[in-house]
Amino acid sequence: MDQKIMSLRSPHLILAGFGAAERLGPEAKGIGATRTLVVTDKGVIDSGIGKKIKELLEKEGIGVECYDQVMADPDIVCFEACLEMAKKQKFDLIVGVGGGSSMDIASITSVLLTNPGTVYDYLGINLVKNPGIPTILIPTTAGTGAEVTPNAILTDTKEKLKKAVVSPYILPRVAMIDPMLTVSMPPSVTSSSGIDALTHAVESYTSNNATILTDLFAKEAMVMIGRSLRTAVAHGNNLEARYDMAIGSLYAGISLANAGVTAVHALAYPLGGTFNVAHGIANGLLLPYVMEFNVLGNIPKFAKIAQFLGEKIDHLPLLEQAYQAPKAVKAIYRDLKIPQSLTELKVPKEGIPAMAKAAINVTRLMGNNPRTMTVQDVERIYERAL
Repeated sequence: MDQKIMSLRSPHLILAGFGAAERLGPEAKGIGATRTLVVTDKGVIDSGIGKKIKELLEKEGIGVECYDQVMADPDIVCFEACLEMAKKQKFDLIVGVGGGSSMDIASITSVLLTNPGTVYDYLGINLVKNPGIPTILIPTTAGTGAEVTPNAILTDTKEKLKKAVVSPYILPRVAMIDPMLTVSMPPSVTSSSGIDALTHAVESYTSNNATILTDLFAKEAMVMIGRSLRTAVAHGNNLEARYDMAIGSLYAGISLANAGVTAVHALAYPLGGTFNVAHGIANGLLLPYVMEFNVLGNIPKFAKIAQFLGEKIDHLPLLEQAYQAPKAVKAIYRDLKIPQSLTELKVPKEGIPAMAKAAINVTRLMGNNPRTMTVQDVERIYERAL
Protein backbone atom coordinates (compact mmCIF):
# COMPACT_ATOMS: atom_id res chain seq x y z
CA MET A 1 0.00 0.00 0.00
CA ASP A 2 1.31 3.44 -0.93
CA GLN A 3 1.54 5.42 2.32
CA LYS A 4 2.78 8.68 0.80
CA ILE A 5 0.72 11.81 1.29
CA MET A 6 -0.62 12.68 -2.14
CA SER A 7 -0.80 16.21 -3.45
CA LEU A 8 -1.54 17.74 -6.85
CA ARG A 9 0.01 21.03 -7.90
CA SER A 10 -1.37 22.61 -11.07
CA PRO A 11 -2.37 25.95 -12.61
CA HIS A 12 -5.47 27.74 -11.34
CA LEU A 13 -7.28 26.69 -14.53
CA ILE A 14 -6.53 24.24 -17.33
CA LEU A 15 -8.47 24.52 -20.59
CA ALA A 16 -7.72 21.65 -22.97
CA GLY A 17 -9.20 20.53 -26.26
CA PHE A 18 -9.82 21.71 -29.80
CA GLY A 19 -10.57 25.44 -29.76
CA ALA A 20 -9.30 26.04 -26.22
CA ALA A 21 -7.17 28.98 -27.40
CA GLU A 22 -10.31 30.80 -28.54
CA ARG A 23 -11.06 31.41 -24.85
CA LEU A 24 -7.95 33.59 -24.47
CA GLY A 25 -9.71 36.96 -24.72
CA PRO A 26 -12.43 36.29 -22.15
CA GLU A 27 -9.99 34.64 -19.73
CA ALA A 28 -7.57 37.57 -20.00
CA LYS A 29 -10.41 40.00 -19.47
CA GLY A 30 -11.61 37.99 -16.47
CA ILE A 31 -8.16 38.34 -14.92
CA GLY A 32 -8.51 42.10 -15.32
CA ALA A 33 -5.86 42.53 -18.00
CA THR A 34 -5.62 45.87 -19.78
CA ARG A 35 -2.13 45.60 -21.27
CA THR A 36 -0.48 42.31 -22.19
CA LEU A 37 3.04 41.28 -23.14
CA VAL A 38 3.04 38.30 -25.50
CA VAL A 39 6.28 36.30 -25.24
CA THR A 40 7.04 34.07 -28.21
CA ASP A 41 9.50 33.26 -31.00
CA LYS A 42 9.86 34.01 -34.69
CA GLY A 43 8.51 30.62 -35.71
CA VAL A 44 5.20 31.25 -33.94
CA ILE A 45 4.99 34.68 -35.58
CA ASP A 46 5.73 33.26 -39.04
CA SER A 47 3.10 30.54 -38.60
CA GLY A 48 0.36 33.14 -38.09
CA ILE A 49 -0.39 31.98 -34.54
CA GLY A 50 1.13 35.15 -33.08
CA LYS A 51 -1.26 37.30 -35.12
CA LYS A 52 -4.22 35.20 -33.98
CA ILE A 53 -3.23 35.58 -30.32
CA LYS A 54 -2.93 39.33 -30.73
CA GLU A 55 -6.36 39.56 -32.35
CA LEU A 56 -8.01 37.47 -29.63
CA LEU A 57 -6.72 39.87 -26.98
CA GLU A 58 -7.46 43.07 -28.91
CA LYS A 59 -11.01 41.87 -29.53
CA GLU A 60 -11.55 42.31 -25.78
CA GLY A 61 -10.02 45.79 -25.80
CA ILE A 62 -6.72 44.62 -24.31
CA GLY A 63 -3.52 46.34 -25.47
CA VAL A 64 -0.79 44.04 -26.77
CA GLU A 65 2.99 44.28 -27.14
CA CYS A 66 5.12 41.38 -28.36
CA TYR A 67 8.58 40.08 -27.48
CA ASP A 68 9.36 37.57 -30.25
CA GLN A 69 13.09 37.01 -29.77
CA VAL A 70 12.95 33.83 -27.68
CA MET A 71 15.58 31.34 -28.80
CA ALA A 72 15.58 27.57 -28.50
CA ASP A 73 16.92 26.46 -25.11
CA PRO A 74 17.18 30.12 -24.02
CA ASP A 75 20.08 31.47 -22.03
CA ILE A 76 20.07 34.13 -19.36
CA VAL A 77 20.89 36.88 -21.86
CA CYS A 78 17.72 36.03 -23.81
CA PHE A 79 15.67 36.25 -20.63
CA GLU A 80 17.23 39.57 -19.58
CA ALA A 81 16.29 41.12 -22.94
CA CYS A 82 12.67 40.13 -22.39
CA LEU A 83 12.69 41.43 -18.82
CA GLU A 84 14.13 44.75 -19.96
CA MET A 85 11.26 45.17 -22.42
CA ALA A 86 8.71 44.15 -19.79
CA LYS A 87 9.99 46.78 -17.36
CA LYS A 88 9.57 49.61 -19.85
CA GLN A 89 5.77 49.44 -19.76
CA LYS A 90 3.24 48.55 -17.10
CA PHE A 91 1.90 45.16 -18.13
CA ASP A 92 -0.72 43.40 -16.03
CA LEU A 93 -0.63 40.07 -17.92
CA ILE A 94 2.03 38.01 -19.71
CA VAL A 95 0.99 35.46 -22.33
CA GLY A 96 3.61 32.86 -23.23
CA VAL A 97 2.96 31.24 -26.62
CA GLY A 98 5.14 28.58 -28.21
CA GLY A 99 7.32 25.76 -26.98
CA GLY A 100 8.78 25.37 -23.52
CA SER A 101 11.35 28.10 -24.18
CA SER A 102 8.76 30.83 -24.70
CA MET A 103 6.62 29.66 -21.80
CA ASP A 104 9.63 29.51 -19.47
CA ILE A 105 10.80 33.01 -20.43
CA ALA A 106 7.27 34.31 -19.86
CA SER A 107 7.08 32.68 -16.43
CA ILE A 108 10.46 33.91 -15.20
CA THR A 109 9.77 37.42 -16.53
CA SER A 110 6.54 37.43 -14.54
CA VAL A 111 8.23 36.73 -11.20
CA LEU A 112 11.22 39.01 -11.81
CA LEU A 113 8.83 41.93 -12.30
CA THR A 114 7.69 41.58 -8.68
CA ASN A 115 10.82 40.28 -6.95
CA PRO A 116 14.09 42.17 -6.38
CA GLY A 117 17.54 41.22 -7.61
CA THR A 118 18.50 39.20 -10.68
CA VAL A 119 17.55 35.78 -11.98
CA TYR A 120 20.70 34.34 -10.37
CA ASP A 121 19.02 34.95 -6.99
CA TYR A 122 16.20 32.57 -7.90
CA LEU A 123 17.96 29.66 -9.65
CA GLY A 124 17.04 26.91 -7.23
CA ILE A 125 14.06 25.62 -5.30
CA ASN A 126 11.46 27.84 -3.61
CA LEU A 127 13.58 30.99 -3.64
CA VAL A 128 10.89 33.22 -5.17
CA LYS A 129 9.18 35.20 -2.39
CA ASN A 130 6.39 37.08 -4.19
CA PRO A 131 3.85 36.03 -6.83
CA GLY A 132 4.53 37.39 -10.30
CA ILE A 133 2.03 39.20 -12.45
CA PRO A 134 -0.58 36.81 -13.91
CA THR A 135 0.42 34.58 -16.81
CA ILE A 136 -1.45 32.57 -19.41
CA LEU A 137 0.60 29.86 -21.11
CA ILE A 138 -0.34 28.40 -24.50
CA PRO A 139 1.83 25.61 -25.95
CA THR A 140 2.19 25.25 -29.70
CA THR A 141 4.23 22.06 -29.34
CA ALA A 142 3.36 18.82 -27.58
CA GLY A 143 6.24 17.95 -25.35
CA THR A 144 7.63 20.19 -22.66
CA GLY A 145 4.61 20.39 -20.36
CA ALA A 146 5.91 23.82 -19.29
CA GLU A 147 2.36 25.14 -19.13
CA VAL A 148 1.63 23.00 -16.05
CA THR A 149 4.99 22.68 -14.28
CA PRO A 150 6.54 24.85 -11.56
CA ASN A 151 9.96 24.71 -13.24
CA ALA A 152 11.39 27.20 -15.73
CA ILE A 153 14.73 26.38 -17.34
CA LEU A 154 17.54 28.67 -18.50
CA THR A 155 21.03 27.88 -19.78
CA ASP A 156 23.81 29.32 -17.64
CA THR A 157 26.44 29.86 -20.31
CA LYS A 158 29.08 30.62 -17.66
CA GLU A 159 28.81 27.15 -16.14
CA LYS A 160 27.60 25.44 -19.34
CA LEU A 161 24.65 23.95 -17.47
CA LYS A 162 20.88 24.26 -17.59
CA LYS A 163 19.42 25.61 -14.37
CA ALA A 164 15.88 25.99 -13.10
CA VAL A 165 13.76 28.45 -11.22
CA VAL A 166 11.52 26.08 -9.26
CA SER A 167 8.57 27.69 -7.51
CA PRO A 168 4.78 27.36 -7.34
CA TYR A 169 4.75 30.98 -8.54
CA ILE A 170 6.00 29.74 -11.93
CA LEU A 171 2.63 28.06 -12.51
CA PRO A 172 0.32 30.15 -14.70
CA ARG A 173 -3.10 31.51 -13.88
CA VAL A 174 -4.43 29.69 -16.95
CA ALA A 175 -2.97 26.94 -19.15
CA MET A 176 -4.58 26.54 -22.58
CA ILE A 177 -3.83 23.36 -24.53
CA ASP A 178 -5.28 23.50 -28.05
CA PRO A 179 -4.22 20.61 -30.32
CA MET A 180 -5.03 22.72 -33.40
CA LEU A 181 -2.07 24.97 -32.59
CA THR A 182 0.29 21.98 -32.95
CA VAL A 183 -0.76 21.00 -36.48
CA SER A 184 1.76 23.35 -38.08
CA MET A 185 4.70 21.71 -36.25
CA PRO A 186 7.19 20.18 -38.69
CA PRO A 187 8.02 16.47 -38.27
CA SER A 188 11.40 17.17 -36.62
CA VAL A 189 9.82 19.32 -33.90
CA THR A 190 6.93 16.88 -33.50
CA SER A 191 9.35 14.02 -32.86
CA SER A 192 11.76 15.85 -30.54
CA SER A 193 8.98 17.41 -28.46
CA GLY A 194 7.03 14.15 -28.37
CA ILE A 195 10.06 12.27 -27.11
CA ASP A 196 10.47 14.95 -24.43
CA ALA A 197 6.91 14.27 -23.28
CA LEU A 198 7.52 10.53 -23.26
CA THR A 199 10.61 11.10 -21.12
CA HIS A 200 8.55 13.12 -18.64
CA ALA A 201 5.97 10.35 -18.38
CA VAL A 202 8.51 7.53 -17.93
CA GLU A 203 10.63 9.43 -15.42
CA SER A 204 7.76 10.69 -13.29
CA TYR A 205 6.17 7.22 -13.28
CA THR A 206 9.39 5.68 -11.95
CA SER A 207 10.39 8.57 -9.68
CA ASN A 208 10.84 7.87 -5.99
CA ASN A 209 8.27 10.62 -5.42
CA ALA A 210 5.60 9.04 -7.62
CA THR A 211 2.18 8.42 -6.06
CA ILE A 212 -0.95 6.60 -7.14
CA LEU A 213 -2.28 9.98 -8.27
CA THR A 214 0.70 10.90 -10.47
CA ASP A 215 0.79 7.36 -11.86
CA LEU A 216 -2.70 7.90 -13.30
CA PHE A 217 -1.48 10.81 -15.39
CA ALA A 218 1.85 9.20 -16.34
CA LYS A 219 0.18 5.98 -17.48
CA GLU A 220 -2.34 7.75 -19.72
CA ALA A 221 0.45 9.91 -21.13
CA MET A 222 2.49 6.85 -22.12
CA VAL A 223 -0.51 5.11 -23.67
CA MET A 224 -1.47 8.16 -25.75
CA ILE A 225 2.07 9.02 -26.81
CA GLY A 226 2.95 5.40 -27.53
CA ARG A 227 0.03 4.94 -29.90
CA SER A 228 0.19 8.32 -31.65
CA LEU A 229 3.71 9.76 -31.79
CA ARG A 230 4.69 7.89 -34.94
CA THR A 231 1.47 8.93 -36.67
CA ALA A 232 1.79 12.58 -35.65
CA VAL A 233 5.29 12.69 -37.15
CA ALA A 234 4.33 10.83 -40.34
CA HIS A 235 1.00 12.60 -40.90
CA GLY A 236 0.86 15.95 -39.14
CA ASN A 237 -2.71 16.68 -40.21
CA ASN A 238 -4.05 13.63 -38.38
CA LEU A 239 -6.11 15.40 -35.73
CA GLU A 240 -6.62 12.30 -33.58
CA ALA A 241 -2.85 11.86 -33.29
CA ARG A 242 -2.37 15.58 -32.60
CA TYR A 243 -5.00 15.38 -29.86
CA ASP A 244 -3.31 12.38 -28.26
CA MET A 245 0.07 14.11 -28.32
CA ALA A 246 -1.22 17.42 -26.92
CA ILE A 247 -3.20 15.81 -24.11
CA GLY A 248 -0.51 13.19 -23.49
CA SER A 249 2.04 15.98 -23.10
CA LEU A 250 -0.31 17.75 -20.68
CA TYR A 251 -0.74 14.62 -18.58
CA ALA A 252 3.00 13.97 -18.57
CA GLY A 253 3.57 17.56 -17.45
CA ILE A 254 1.12 17.22 -14.57
CA SER A 255 2.83 14.01 -13.46
CA LEU A 256 6.26 15.66 -13.77
CA ALA A 257 5.11 18.69 -11.77
CA ASN A 258 4.17 16.51 -8.82
CA ALA A 259 6.45 13.46 -8.94
CA GLY A 260 9.52 15.07 -10.49
CA VAL A 261 11.89 13.67 -13.07
CA THR A 262 15.01 11.61 -12.54
CA ALA A 263 18.49 10.90 -13.90
CA VAL A 264 17.65 11.36 -17.58
CA HIS A 265 17.18 15.08 -17.05
CA ALA A 266 20.21 15.27 -14.78
CA LEU A 267 22.38 13.77 -17.52
CA ALA A 268 20.71 15.86 -20.22
CA TYR A 269 21.44 19.21 -18.56
CA PRO A 270 25.23 19.18 -19.03
CA LEU A 271 24.85 17.58 -22.45
CA GLY A 272 22.69 20.48 -23.56
CA GLY A 273 24.67 23.14 -21.72
CA THR A 274 28.09 21.99 -22.94
CA PHE A 275 27.38 20.83 -26.48
CA ASN A 276 24.23 22.83 -27.34
CA VAL A 277 22.10 19.73 -27.79
CA ALA A 278 18.40 20.62 -27.84
CA HIS A 279 16.61 19.64 -24.63
CA GLY A 280 14.17 17.19 -26.22
CA ILE A 281 16.90 15.46 -28.22
CA ALA A 282 19.17 15.23 -25.16
CA ASN A 283 16.40 13.68 -23.08
CA GLY A 284 15.32 11.33 -25.81
CA LEU A 285 18.78 10.07 -26.64
CA LEU A 286 19.60 9.29 -23.02
CA LEU A 287 16.22 7.88 -21.98
CA PRO A 288 16.63 4.20 -23.04
CA TYR A 289 20.15 3.97 -21.62
CA VAL A 290 19.07 5.35 -18.25
CA MET A 291 16.03 3.07 -18.34
CA GLU A 292 18.27 0.04 -18.84
CA PHE A 293 20.24 1.03 -15.75
CA ASN A 294 17.12 1.81 -13.70
CA VAL A 295 15.15 -1.38 -14.44
CA LEU A 296 16.45 -3.13 -11.33
CA GLY A 297 15.25 -0.23 -9.19
CA ASN A 298 11.59 -0.92 -9.94
CA ILE A 299 11.08 -4.06 -12.03
CA PRO A 300 7.24 -4.13 -11.85
CA LYS A 301 6.88 -0.54 -13.03
CA PHE A 302 9.23 -0.97 -15.96
CA ALA A 303 7.23 -4.04 -17.00
CA LYS A 304 4.11 -1.89 -16.91
CA ILE A 305 5.81 0.74 -19.10
CA ALA A 306 6.40 -1.89 -21.78
CA GLN A 307 2.69 -2.73 -21.68
CA PHE A 308 1.68 0.94 -21.85
CA LEU A 309 3.83 1.31 -24.96
CA GLY A 310 2.00 -1.55 -26.65
CA GLU A 311 4.41 -4.45 -26.14
CA LYS A 312 2.93 -7.97 -25.93
CA ILE A 313 4.88 -9.37 -23.01
CA ASP A 314 2.53 -11.53 -20.92
CA HIS A 315 4.42 -14.70 -21.91
CA LEU A 316 7.72 -13.41 -20.52
CA PRO A 317 9.14 -13.59 -16.97
CA LEU A 318 8.75 -10.31 -15.08
CA LEU A 319 12.38 -9.20 -15.41
CA GLU A 320 12.36 -9.81 -19.15
CA GLN A 321 9.09 -7.86 -19.37
CA ALA A 322 10.79 -4.94 -17.65
CA TYR A 323 13.71 -4.93 -20.07
CA GLN A 324 11.26 -4.70 -22.97
CA ALA A 325 10.51 -1.11 -21.88
CA PRO A 326 13.80 0.44 -23.07
CA LYS A 327 13.60 -1.74 -26.19
CA ALA A 328 10.16 -0.30 -26.95
CA VAL A 329 11.56 3.22 -26.63
CA LYS A 330 14.45 2.40 -28.96
CA ALA A 331 11.98 1.03 -31.51
CA ILE A 332 10.11 4.34 -31.51
CA TYR A 333 13.38 6.18 -32.04
CA ARG A 334 14.37 3.97 -34.97
CA ASP A 335 11.03 4.65 -36.65
CA LEU A 336 11.37 8.40 -36.10
CA LYS A 337 15.00 8.44 -37.28
CA ILE A 338 16.17 10.65 -34.43
CA PRO A 339 19.80 10.64 -33.22
CA GLN A 340 20.51 7.51 -31.21
CA SER A 341 24.10 8.15 -30.19
CA LEU A 342 26.26 10.92 -28.80
CA THR A 343 28.64 10.32 -31.70
CA GLU A 344 25.92 11.42 -34.13
CA LEU A 345 25.76 14.69 -32.20
CA LYS A 346 29.56 15.08 -32.34
CA VAL A 347 29.93 14.72 -28.58
CA PRO A 348 33.49 13.50 -27.90
CA LYS A 349 34.30 10.76 -25.42
CA GLU A 350 36.71 13.19 -23.76
CA GLY A 351 33.76 15.30 -22.63
CA ILE A 352 32.17 12.51 -20.59
CA PRO A 353 34.02 12.91 -17.24
CA ALA A 354 33.11 16.59 -16.92
CA MET A 355 29.49 15.94 -17.89
CA ALA A 356 29.27 13.08 -15.38
CA LYS A 357 30.54 15.28 -12.55
CA ALA A 358 28.02 17.97 -13.45
CA ALA A 359 25.15 15.48 -13.74
CA ILE A 360 25.78 13.73 -10.42
CA ASN A 361 25.59 17.13 -8.70
CA VAL A 362 22.04 17.75 -9.93
CA THR A 363 20.88 16.31 -6.62
CA ARG A 364 17.33 17.66 -7.02
CA LEU A 365 16.83 15.05 -9.75
CA MET A 366 19.27 12.33 -8.75
CA GLY A 367 17.43 12.00 -5.45
CA ASN A 368 14.31 10.97 -7.38
CA ASN A 369 16.03 8.23 -9.36
CA PRO A 370 14.74 4.72 -8.60
CA ARG A 371 18.27 3.30 -8.53
CA THR A 372 21.21 4.97 -6.80
CA MET A 373 23.87 6.25 -9.20
CA THR A 374 27.54 6.95 -8.73
CA VAL A 375 29.60 9.21 -10.96
CA GLN A 376 31.11 6.03 -12.45
CA ASP A 377 27.60 4.78 -13.30
CA VAL A 378 26.86 8.08 -15.05
CA GLU A 379 30.08 7.83 -17.06
CA ARG A 380 29.16 4.30 -18.15
CA ILE A 381 25.70 5.44 -19.28
CA TYR A 382 27.20 8.23 -21.36
CA GLU A 383 29.69 5.73 -22.82
CA ARG A 384 26.89 3.32 -23.75
CA ALA A 385 25.18 6.20 -25.53
CA LEU A 386 28.27 7.04 -27.64
